[in-house]
Amino acid sequence: MAKDANLMRTRAPHQHHRVTYVELFFDLVFVFAITQISHTLLAHFTLLGGVQTAILFLAVWWVWIFTSWVTNWLDPERAPVRVMLFALMIAGLVLSTSIPKAFESRGLAFALAFVAMQLGRSVFTLLSLPSSPPGPRCNMLRITLWMACSGVFWIAGGLAEGSARLVLWMVAVAIEYLGPVMRFRFPGLGATPIGDWEVEGGHMAERCALFIIIALGESIVVTGATFAETAWSAPAIAAFLVALLGSIAMWWVYFHLGAEAGAEHISHSDESGRLARLAYTYMHIPIVAGIVVSAVGDELLLAHPEGHADVRAIIGMVGGPLLFLTGTLLFKRIMRHLWQLSHLAGIALLLALIPCAPWLSPLILSAATTAVMLIVAAWEAISLGSRTMPEDV
Repeated sequence: MAKDANLMRTRAPHQHHRVTYVELFFDLVFVFAITQISHTLLAHFTLLGGVQTAILFLAVWWVWIFTSWVTNWLDPERAPVRVMLFALMIAGLVLSTSIPKAFESRGLAFALAFVAMQLGRSVFTLLSLPSSPPGPRCNMLRITLWMACSGVFWIAGGLAEGSARLVLWMVAVAIEYLGPVMRFRFPGLGATPIGDWEVEGGHMAERCALFIIIALGESIVVTGATFAETAWSAPAIAAFLVALLGSIAMWWVYFHLGAEAGAEHISHSDESGRLARLAYTYMHIPIVAGIVVSAVGDELLLAHPEGHADVRAIIGMVGGPLLFLTGTLLFKRIMRHLWQLSHLAGIALLLALIPCAPWLSPLILSAATTAVMLIVAAWEAISLGSRTMPEDV
């Protein structure tokens, strides 16, 4: 690629770049990936299975969020960038189809697809950035070197078996996630100044909001598909309504003013790179994870609404909303510099449900957690009213 090829976005102060159709097309791969993650967790709902699924989830999120950073810097409307995204989609399908057996027979396929996406995208971006100013290009060089280091452990894990694969992939994930925290410090190159991570905040906020939609959409698909195959009875219909209301409540908690206020804040911030790294790259992890775990809880609810809730049901029905609310609380704390009282109260109520959960039926337990989420959503909506710049509630 010619070094003088201008593939970067043209920026103007506080100008919002809309999410392009090719980015939405790229996201379709991750609709499938999130479905694979939730099904894998449901099929391996043990301590070991949970750790393994967490590693796979963190890998999927990391591929997606790093691509969102790159399409924030590069122009997806340019043909070379589009081709790069299409190539990532192909590798992403290999990655997604490998998820259910990533710790069995398809570990190498998963690792090779992941490294191809992370390293290939980084090399492409490195070659696409202009040599002047040198900051962004040097930043991408550091990122590429970190990706190469983690790639060694990904591929080694893919070649290994059993506990060795788990350990090697845990090391790989640690390298991936420590990179931004360390500002990709590398011997001889130093660390990247946070100013070199400047992003168009509105675009980054919209991209992450769309991933929340992907996760919620997957939850609704699971609910609908499971309900369609279930014998329709009063408990089954009630479970269906409770699960759907839970997804609606999650949407309301995240999107009612919160997402818009976050986009507004980062768009006008002088530290857009720092906010994008903390609020969107890291703090959205528990939000998305909470939706995925809740989707598993919904599937368990629809399969067995009556009887007593077992450990799996409690983790799915209480742990999912708890993760989601904690992540949303921290996200809004970063953006508003205040603790949301409604969210703190919701977390306290969910924690209070845990001791009595084993004596409740899955339907009653899920109805209780859904009620908590609806209370949080209503509390925030009523307290904030029509204010355009939310304050503490």
